[in-house]
Amino acid sequence: MVLPKRYLSPTLVARGGMAEVYRATDSVLGRTVAVKVLAERHAREPEIRERFAREARAAAQLSGIRHVITVFDVGEHGGRPFIVMEYLDGGTLHDRLRNGRIEPGQALEWLDQAAHALDQAHARGVVHRDVKPANLLLDGDANVHVTDFGIASAGGFDTLTLPGTVLGTAGYLSPEQASGEPATSSSDLYALGVVAFELLTGRRPYLSETAATEAFAHVTAPVPSATRIDESLPVALDAVFGDALAKDPAARPRDAADLVARLHDALADSPAPTVIGAPAASRKTLHQMRRPRRAVYVLAAAVLLAAGIALAAALGVARDAGGSGTEASPSSDPAAARAEAARLNDVGFTRMQAGEYEAALPALVRAVELLRGTGTQTEAFARYNLAYTRFALGHCTGVLTPLDRSEAIQGYRAEIGELRSEWQLRCAPPPPETAVDDGPGRGKGKGKHKND
Repeated sequence: MVLPKRYLSPTLVARGGMAEVYRATDSVLGRTVAVKVLAERHAREPEIRERFAREARAAAQLSGIRHVITVFDVGEHGGRPFIVMEYLDGGTLHDRLRNGRIEPGQALEWLDQAAHALDQAHARGVVHRDVKPANLLLDGDANVHVTDFGIASAGGFDTLTLPGTVLGTAGYLSPEQASGEPATSSSDLYALGVVAFELLTGRRPYLSETAATEAFAHVTAPVPSATRIDESLPVALDAVFGDALAKDPAARPRDAADLVARLHDALADSPAPTVIGAPAASRKTLHQMRRPRRAVYVLAAAVLLAAGIALAAALGVARDAGGSGTEASPSSDPAAARAEAARLNDVGFTRMQAGEYEAALPALVRAVELLRGTGTQTEAFARYNLAYTRFALGHCTGVLTPLDRSEAIQGYRAEIGELRSEWQLRCAPPPPETAVDDGPGRGKGKGKHKND
């Protein structure tokens, strides 16, 4: 049984790379609850268990704050940690955005509520680090509740040390996070500014084909004009977003309430009311925004990973151990083999960051070979690194097999889907047939793709 006997009639409502969420009835208190359970494949992974425990501690510390999800219980059942929270049935802001921009009055109400929750968390020393529409849940009365403090940084909590990790989601990642620097409360303000931009215009400010290019734009690109995207918006909004999305954290508003107050003022200065549901005048589809493929690949290969963000933007890549060199010493000791594989993955990732893909490839091939069949998070990361490196080198073969296996281990991630889409754009997908295995000369196995 997935849940303790106390929680009756569990129904799976969501599944991610890290956890599963069930709706259940608390038989003791007679109420519907949401129970988040660490995925079984991660239950024996110390770093993932620690991240999950971090979420429980952060959420418990903030439980009871208005517009923050309420936590009722934490525990462990069958070797799998779980968190019991209030169940909200209104969906998320991400769900609402699927239909485009939000009417400004409603957007401001939701932003006010999210700002209250974030400012209260910051006052208690907690930085969320992954503010985005999918983490802004709605109750039956359409009020926002901030959830998922799974990668939060909280004062007094043990540090979760994952070298080379950038935590957050690419579309909402502050420049400092994308550059690998520590997140602060100002980083959450930046992400809230991105959410506000998306609510009011119907699209993210740096919408790109891949998470890598989008994360890099947060670091280097000027703040786009909201009023050029939607001409019905007041020009005063551009100055507000210019501050909210400033590259320098010190130039941003002093807190979330200040940011939303400035949005209120800018919208109040609008010469005419914005029509509810009016389409963005200059909105472009992703297809329309595509640049020539060759330019995208050069940018990804030569710049993005050199900035240290291409892989880590939403996968939360963990380079388990430092080291240099690519020589692996095969060992009959499984623990030693995993440690060596982690070191090689670290070497490969470091060389990827420097744009040295040819040098990264042998280390990653060997890392995958040593980790084959372990089903660990490190294997998933190494396989993704291998797939990305081969693709960055211009290869069509040897990309989809490690990518598919990475997804089989850790579940779907946006970056996996995006890399697969980029592969399809460059490499004409052949009919299903035998696939070449991960390492050169390692033999063949069943697979989905002839050229992979």
